[in-house]
Amino acid sequence: MEIAPNHFKRALAAGTPQIGIWSTLPHAYVAEIIAGAGYDWVLLDTEHTPSDVPQMVQQLQAVAAATPLVPLHRTAPVVRPAWNDPVMIKRYLDIGAQTLLVPFVQNADEARAAVAAMRYAPRGIRGVGGSVRASNFGRIADYAQRCEEELCLLVQVESRTALDQLEAIASVDGVDGVFIGPADLSASLGHVGNLRHPEVRAAIDDAIRRIRACGKAPGILTTDETRARECLDLGALFVAVAMDMQLLARGAEAVAARFRQTRSAADGDY
Repeated sequence: MEIAPNHFKRALAAGTPQIGIWSTLPHAYVAEIIAGAGYDWVLLDTEHTPSDVPQMVQQLQAVAAATPLVPLHRTAPVVRPAWNDPVMIKRYLDIGAQTLLVPFVQNADEARAAVAAMRYAPRGIRGVGGSVRASNFGRIADYAQRCEEELCLLVQVESRTALDQLEAIASVDGVDGVFIGPADLSASLGHVGNLRHPEVRAAIDDAIRRIRACGKAPGILTTDETRARECLDLGALFVAVAMDMQLLARGAEAVAARFRQTRSAADGDY
């Protein structure tokens, strides 16, 4: 049995932009709905969600089940651990995650630590788990020898300190892409919550160019369509353009508001 190819990793290496959706609702039902919507990738978050390893297994299973139902399209799951922790990284790799987005990487040493956690000895420190889900429960006999070529590591830079070290981080062997965390970056630059501040926008634009200059894939999350297209034009290669929680919340609010307006207008007739 062969290891499943990581089409997301290959697309980034080929310079093919990947459009994604951010999932913060930790449930397999939600993951299945999103995976069937036609995005190139879906971020399954554990950093800012009440999620854990058992829930993530179910979400990965849901994505895998839904993806073949979309003709000629695959939605790649990208898992974000809560921290750059080798134990967390090991557990998510063992349950079958092929692409990880590691948050709050501040320098090259931290990037190298994330790489080491992704690799078995002697190239890294990942523990060998035997018949884990990633190896199809031992059915992929050479999983330990070949898995590295299909694993994809994205590291997240989200502070002024990290931007100062950006080239060093991006140049680490084993880092496939660098994601710019806009929310924390805006706070670090003194403009918390103001992602549209000129200093924040300029820093992001500059970071995208610098990451591409290092030969790595830049990534970003923005639900502003105009801004998303600007980032793609600058060279961003994995861009999340929607968030499940926002779609649900804002969509529900919009419908409720329309009917409140209708009711108010009707009440005014009396």
